[in-house]
Amino acid sequence: MTVSSSKRRAGIGSPDAIRAALLRYRVMAYVVGVGLIILVFIGVPLQYGAGDPQVVSIVGPIHGFLYMVYLVTGADLARRGKWTLKQVLGVVSAGFLPFLAFIMEHYVTVRVLNELEHAQPLPVSAEKEND
Repeated sequence: MTVSSSKRRAGIGSPDAIRAALLRYRVMAYVVGVGLIILVFIGVPLQYGAGDPQVVSIVGPIHGFLYMVYLVTGADLARRGKWTLKQVLGVVSAGFLPFLAFIMEHYVTVRVLNELEHAQPLPVSAEKEND
């Protein structure tokens, strides 16, 4: 059985799909936030203060890769939640400044859960056609 494209589109903004996207985003926000804190507050001082670039050489590329995954999860949540460009840019910037990922994660979580709480139910046409 194949799922029609209209069914797939109806599922994009469904509350369950948004909750799942929010969970993925939250996990990545914490991972990227912790990685950036390690990089900035441990790796950089060790590299320039002690001449030991080992932490930066390991954590830097990992943070870069995970930041790209974070951007994908943020874009997925933004698409499902129909965010504005300003909201998307706030999430993108959170991977650049230490601690901002945690602040944005809290802000996004509260806003998305509030929107889901006040959302209108899906129309009946979004249900399965062939059971």
